[in-house]
Amino acid sequence: MTDKKEFEGRIERVLISKDEIDKKLKEYGEIIDREYAGKPLLLVSILKGAFIFLGDLSRSITIPHEIAFMAAQSYFEGTSSSGQVNITLDIAQDISDYHVLIVEDIIDTGRTLKVIHQRLKDRNPLSLKVLTLLDKPERRVVDFKADYTLFTIPDNFVIGYGLDCGEYYRNLPYIAEYKA
Repeated sequence: MTDKKEFEGRIERVLISKDEIDKKLKEYGEIIDREYAGKPLLLVSILKGAFIFLGDLSRSITIPHEIAFMAAQSYFEGTSSSGQVNITLDIAQDISDYHVLIVEDIIDTGRTLKVIHQRLKDRNPLSLKVLTLLDKPERRVVDFKADYTLFTIPDNFVIGYGLDCGEYYRNLPYIAEYKA
């Protein structure tokens, strides 16, 4: 997609503004500061969708923390989950001396995060929690719930703020509904 008009024409409507995101980031940065003060904290971001969220969240947290990345695929260019989870990048470090907070962009069916959560749990971190930017509980097909959710949204395909459709739209500073 190289045409700007076509790019912008796929944005149905803005669901969550940049200001709303910024306000929640400040709120959750303070929560994380309180909960993990004096503890070794490792934020594990799920690529690619959560990278923008992770960067902004990390800047909102004032306590020392480390960052690691994992990558998983379940969409493979489309707008609906394939139902299969493929871990394409795993963290190599020992996490047994850390309180691990998985930072995810969106929980949809829950399959991807359930696989990642179990993989990290098996490595015996001091604690393991999940913080997600967006949650779509209507789409859940596995039993999984985040410990922290910034926004709960309806069952719409969304783009922006790191979320994509065919690798486009990650650069939008807000969350929007995608018009297919």
